[in-house]
Amino acid sequence: MRSLLVIHNQAPAAARTSPASPETFSPEIVLRSHGYFVFRTRLMDKAGQLAEDADATVLQLPLSSVGNWGSHLLQIKPMPLLWWCDADGAARSLEACEDDIPLDGLLSPSMSGHEIHWALHFASKQFMERRQWLNERQQLLGRIEERKWIDMAKSILCEIKNVTESEAYDILRKQAMNERKRMVDVATSIVKVYQLLQESKDKGAKRR
Repeated sequence: MRSLLVIHNQAPAAARTSPASPETFSPEIVLRSHGYFVFRTRLMDKAGQLAEDADATVLQLPLSSVGNWGSHLLQIKPMPLLWWCDADGAARSLEACEDDIPLDGLLSPSMSGHEIHWALHFASKQFMERRQWLNERQQLLGRIEERKWIDMAKSILCEIKNVTESEAYDILRKQAMNERKRMVDVATSIVKVYQLLQESKDKGAKRR
């Protein structure tokens, strides 16, 4: 991991009259002094372009701004996100310290080269574990959603065909096999058609 994208919300150096922290402690200077390639921007469009060549992103922002930036960057390219924790950033982040923020690690101006190396290493490991957990969570939510549609379809079949839940499940399974579809797709179609019929009946009853 040698190429890092630094996101900051500071004005260009020429436009600052009193920098929040000494320029010598900026992530760009510190990271380059330890041999890292650093791309630096404060613009979302530019960040999207630079992210393609970066191995990780370092966010020199208040924690309250990290969430939006993190979501934006992860849509462009999944990679570790680290927070640059300097005195100014920490002072501006007191109210957000309990927020659920998608960060994989921290860097600070006082870190040595070895400390930065290991912080990036652990951030990469944390990122992979977080991605795996999110994928597993998404799969679980998908299965729960599928189960919901299948259960609703079984209830409808039990009602209109006067069969047991076990028999309704067999009907769904056989129809899915015959149509070469997933059972959840067949179940979803049954539920939606049933709901449309019910809506038509309700409208007809109101007109009377």
